[in-house]
Amino acid sequence: MSGLGELDRPETPRSPGAWDERSRKSLTDRAPGPGDAAAPSSGNGGAARGGARPPSAVRRAAADPVKALMHRHHDLCERAVDPLEIAAGLEAHGVTDRTAARFRHRDVFSLAEEMYARVPRDADAPSRPTEPPAPRAARAAWIVLAPLPGVLCAAAVAGLRLTEGRPRLIAAAVGALAVALALRAVLRRGPLRAAARTSGTWICWLVGYALLGDGLLHTALTGGPDALPDGTARGPWPVAVAPVLALALSCVPAAVGAHLFTTRARRRLTSSRGLADFSASVRPLLLGVFALYTGALAALLALTGAVLGEPAAYPQALTLGALLLLARLLTVHGHAHAATLVLTAAAAAEATALATVFAGRLPGCGFLAAPVEALVAVCGPAGVPAAACGVGALTLLAHATRRLTRASAHAHAHGQTRVTASRPR
Repeated sequence: MSGLGELDRPETPRSPGAWDERSRKSLTDRAPGPGDAAAPSSGNGGAARGGARPPSAVRRAAADPVKALMHRHHDLCERAVDPLEIAAGLEAHGVTDRTAARFRHRDVFSLAEEMYARVPRDADAPSRPTEPPAPRAARAAWIVLAPLPGVLCAAAVAGLRLTEGRPRLIAAAVGALAVALALRAVLRRGPLRAAARTSGTWICWLVGYALLGDGLLHTALTGGPDALPDGTARGPWPVAVAPVLALALSCVPAAVGAHLFTTRARRRLTSSRGLADFSASVRPLLLGVFALYTGALAALLALTGAVLGEPAAYPQALTLGALLLLARLLTVHGHAHAATLVLTAAAAAEATALATVFAGRLPGCGFLAAPVEALVAVCGPAGVPAAACGVGALTLLAHATRRLTRASAHAHAHGQTRVTASRPR
């Protein structure tokens, strides 16, 4: 029994040998049942006639449960390039530290290290190269691209302020196209890059509502609109330029925050002693990045509002910025489905609010606009986007604190160096 106590002692993983074809066969060995008692106990001929496995093979399979786990996760073990990748994959499949204790390991990380060490690798075949560190040119690229949407948006706003009539329309169209292309470049490089894609249609709707939605809702409730927007905050259809400019400028703190979150989480993944330890260390990091971005966005809103002489629009802009940041972080780390659902729900809520106001003008349909009118009477037109985006942001924040604090969310962060060092003991 003293040998069992030594199995939990921290040390370099050891095993009876590499995982080979003979090990795979031992996994299918059938434990001896009542009917096996009649099998001959001596003589090679009797063993061959009975077809039963030697009891020693059954004992080896029962005494080495890690082999069964490796067989179950065969593909994960073969394609892994470091123990951390196996640990993240096991966690994604529901293996916890408590489960690892059944395999005589104190946590998932030490279990993954033994599984990685026991996978046979051909010494003659070239090993899979790890991802090299990002070159300075690649790092400089996203650092230069991050401010580009804000700079182009500021130029577009200046064009709107300095032109009138048809030149203003042309300046608005060219500026919107330039900002969209710059934002696309930012989302394709650097820490905000993601393999999956969220619905760009709903994101465009949310940003467009921040620009035109409050003015349209206000004029709709007063009987308008009577004319198209002229690009100013005092026209017949007011346009809120300050919050959109602040959101474009906030691409810089968003990229910096995403970079900090990804790199720090990867470092803590290599130094954590267990899944619970890793989650507890990453959760404050996520909340800190979220607070850093919202604080920077609030400062940008105050700056753009003062420069342009417009209301800062804190409620609707802060909730929208928080929603977009969390949606992007979830998408970058492999949870795009939840982000898309919440973005769609927020955009649908804003569209429904506008639709019910116009539908309330129909004879006998005034009750349709009653909820929106009550909300606007209490909170103003900003209440609609603040409620829609605020509920979505809180939903994604709760989801992110569960999903982005798991080791599996940081196994393959785009644009980051793959960590190959073993976890310190």
